Amino acid sequence: MKIEGRVVGEWASELERVWASIRPSLNHRKLSLDICDLLYLDGKGKEILRGIVETSDTEIKAGSPLTKQFADEAKQNMRKRNREGNKHAMRERD
Repeated sequence: MKIEGRVVGEWASELERVWASIRPSLNHRKLSLDICDLLYLDGKGKEILRGIVETSDTEIKAGSPLTKQFADEAKQNMRKRNREGNKHAMRERD
């Protein structure tokens, strides 16, 4: 899947619609997500990108410092949630 340009307003809604149609067909396969030509994400676009990363096994291709930042931000919540889940699981074992 390739995301490029500015994902704002109606384009963010379009990304959400496309993702909703693609997601079921992935089953448990890895998603290759190319954001090398992504220029800007508004708040909703960032939320959708985070959702894509959180709900699939995603490999993100990012080429510039900006797109690497978008990728890191999308992955950040997932890492935080994993740490919190691990802490919770450890407390349950004790």
